[in-house]
Amino acid sequence: MTSAKPAADATRTDVLILGAGFSGLAAAAMLSRAGRLDYVILEQGNDVGGTWRENTYPGCACDIPSPLYSYSFRQNPDWRYLFAGQPEILRYLRDTGRELGITEHIRFNTTVISADWDENDRLWAVRTADGAMWQARFLVSAMGVLHHAANPKLPGIENFQGSVFHSANWDHSCDLTDKRVAVVGTGASAIQFVPAIVDRTAQLSVFQRTAPWIVPKFNRAFTEDERKQMRRNPFKRWRRRARLFWIHEQRAAGFVSDTSQMGPTKALATAHLAKQVRDPELRAKLTPDYEIGCKRLLISSEYYPALTKPHVDLVTAGIAEVRANSVIATDGSEYDADVIIFGTGFDAQNSLTRVPIRGRDGVPLGAQWASGPEAYLGTTVSGFPNLFLLCGPNTGLGHNSQVFMIEAQARYMARCIRYAGRRGVLEVKQGAQVRFNEFLQGRLSSTVWQAGGCRSWYQDPTTGRNTLLWPRSTVSYWLRTRFVQRTDYLRNA
Repeated sequence: MTSAKPAADATRTDVLILGAGFSGLAAAAMLSRAGRLDYVILEQGNDVGGTWRENTYPGCACDIPSPLYSYSFRQNPDWRYLFAGQPEILRYLRDTGRELGITEHIRFNTTVISADWDENDRLWAVRTADGAMWQARFLVSAMGVLHHAANPKLPGIENFQGSVFHSANWDHSCDLTDKRVAVVGTGASAIQFVPAIVDRTAQLSVFQRTAPWIVPKFNRAFTEDERKQMRRNPFKRWRRRARLFWIHEQRAAGFVSDTSQMGPTKALATAHLAKQVRDPELRAKLTPDYEIGCKRLLISSEYYPALTKPHVDLVTAGIAEVRANSVIATDGSEYDADVIIFGTGFDAQNSLTRVPIRGRDGVPLGAQWASGPEAYLGTTVSGFPNLFLLCGPNTGLGHNSQVFMIEAQARYMARCIRYAGRRGVLEVKQGAQVRFNEFLQGRLSSTVWQAGGCRSWYQDPTTGRNTLLWPRSTVSYWLRTRFVQRTDYLRNA
């Protein structure tokens, strides 16, 4: 059985890249460097940036230092803050696309609705919502994992008479001035936007299911003199980046092998909470009941002070129902609300299968991942020839810059394409994929993410397997992707 025959008027290219965020631009940059293959990026939005284009909520910023949360091949001497805000990161990505000549390869406002491997022509056939058909020898899924908002289904939400929106789809037309606002969720987005909106609201009710571990955010502005030095001296840019990299890399052991090394971080977080929250009752509500690092470790110096304001309630009871103008907690308490904002994160587990991708014999990627996503080096999947996933399964991090991993994957993708040859077909062997994932899950079982006493979005909700995080140092991943282990692949399969 093969996929449906593509239309005769399909547009042909060597490589199709789905998505123009950090991953898609990195893939394009690596292909441009190789210089032998044509590529096209299909982007559903009207601009580059991915999650940094979509997330425009107040206070949106990165929690990795900007000199590190950027490409090694395009270091920016002009970062204004150590932790860059969303507008500055989006501007960096726009400039990167333009300066590297990538933007001209992007087809914006183009939504992919399916991708099928055609066994006869040994090509990927990709359909878009506008009715167009594309053919490519290689398909790169760079759609990311943090772009499908997780909207909770609250009983009675359809009866609410005010505005309801998710932080990832912020309604900027909704004026929060003197409004009674209910915030559902206390994850990475909420701890940024809550301090940004708190002083505008008449009443703020924050519904917390699980208290996060939070350490101080030591942000600062870079001076004009510092930026001038970085512009003039590439060595200083590399030295700054390297220093930040190793500071973060040293934290890996506390997450993946020796949790006792998290002691200083836990002491910092505990002291931070004690210093900023004097009320013992509120402090108790904000004290996590699981090991630090089990859920995403957050940074903020403004979140706790926001919760201590007199017009703010931290609600630790669950939500029983939503009424026309209020939210009812499971303990019977009622909280008046004119606006409900979800800070409930993303559906990361299903993000890579939102677009139907069908491999050999028309098997959907989602069906192959019935027990949760898995791939070889998080990049290639048995049964899906010439397909490469960026930000694929188990390539996420809890301690360092995701952009480092993205670059390693993009370089590996380019090496695989070079090994496949101009007319080749490359597919990872099933045995190699199984062995790799047995190694992963064996390593993950003793990490703080699995043994730290929590459930998180890192884990498949059915099996409990951690399908998102890499359980070793980023250097170890970089080393494993430096070369293509040819015995693990079928070539011209």
